[in-house]
Amino acid sequence: MRNSVTIAILFLSVVTVTSCSNSKKDGAATINDLKAKIEKEKKEKATNDAELKKLEADLLRMDSNTAMAAKIKLVSTMSVTTQAFEHFIDLLGRVDADNVSYISPRGMGGQVKAIYIKEGQFVKRGQLVLKLDDAIVRQQILAARKAMDGIKTQLNFAKNIYQRQKNLWDQGIGTEVQLITAKTNVESLENQLVAANEQVKVAIEQLNTANVYSDVSGIADRVNIRIGETFVGATQIGGQIVIINKNTLKVKVNVPENYLTRLRTGTPVLINIPDAQKVNIPSSISLISQSIDANLRGFMAEAKIPSDGSLKPNQTAIMRIKDYSATNAIVISINMVQTDENGKYVFTMLKSSNGKTTAHKVPVIIGEVYGDNVEIKSGLNVGEQLITEGYQSLYEGQSVSVIK
Repeated sequence: MRNSVTIAILFLSVVTVTSCSNSKKDGAATINDLKAKIEKEKKEKATNDAELKKLEADLLRMDSNTAMAAKIKLVSTMSVTTQAFEHFIDLLGRVDADNVSYISPRGMGGQVKAIYIKEGQFVKRGQLVLKLDDAIVRQQILAARKAMDGIKTQLNFAKNIYQRQKNLWDQGIGTEVQLITAKTNVESLENQLVAANEQVKVAIEQLNTANVYSDVSGIADRVNIRIGETFVGATQIGGQIVIINKNTLKVKVNVPENYLTRLRTGTPVLINIPDAQKVNIPSSISLISQSIDANLRGFMAEAKIPSDGSLKPNQTAIMRIKDYSATNAIVISINMVQTDENGKYVFTMLKSSNGKTTAHKVPVIIGEVYGDNVEIKSGLNVGEQLITEGYQSLYEGQSVSVIK
């Protein structure tokens, strides 16, 4: 009985160990199978990818349209035409009046006793604007007249003596020396009377200089003087009294000396006065200075403009001087012109006989540049299709298509 139980236990142990061993073997086989399957899939994928690339390459070689479509760039074009082109020199200047009078005294000036005008008042030519102190001059005139009266008295006495001496000489009485002396006294006093009379005239003229008059008709733009102050006229900061006549105005600009050969009297200009909203007032150069300013390195040019009540002297103005023009010029945007080691170039679009359109690199020679436009001297011909957009990364012969 005991032996039977022992045999049974041993049998059960063998069965259990055998079962566990078989289970481990089955799990390892499953993992190996998965690894093998993954490797197989990788090989098949690599083969498929290589085959796909080969097929795509064959397609591009066989279908030229497909190859070209991959490289076509969209662009915009315009037909090359001619137009008028003008070049201007834009210079900053100022409005000025032809008749600006800085009132000054005829003499040395003096203390102001009366002022007869106010700022903003219209003043006529020859109108009295102020009066200077003339007390000393009046005293001089009075003294000169009294001196002249004394000379007249002495002259009358000398003439009487001379006449008496001459009567005696005619009767054979007296000496010739006495007669000549009497005549000399008369002539000397006559000369003194003439000189005294001239002194009175000079004093009267000095008296007139105390009255200050306007040299022009216009508006009193500045009356920078008060009663009791000393009037001398022009000062370091301008005039004490300034009369402006705006019937004729002009614009003055300083032109850099490198433009000297481009300007002449009569050169057309356009005047812009931004603050007054005056645009493109037509005019021409009326005056060119004959010297170069040593500090500004330029010369002065003037152009007259019509009288306008809204314009003020010293107002900012822009003078556009036309120094070049062409009636039939090829003009394009300066942005379309590119540069490489060989010079300037643009791109045009060419159409082949089979209908394909490609970009063509065209060397050009440019002329004047004004604003955003440039004149093309050579390289482009009328009727060619100039690429205006999409030209930045083009190359010679690249396929292009026009944006619709």
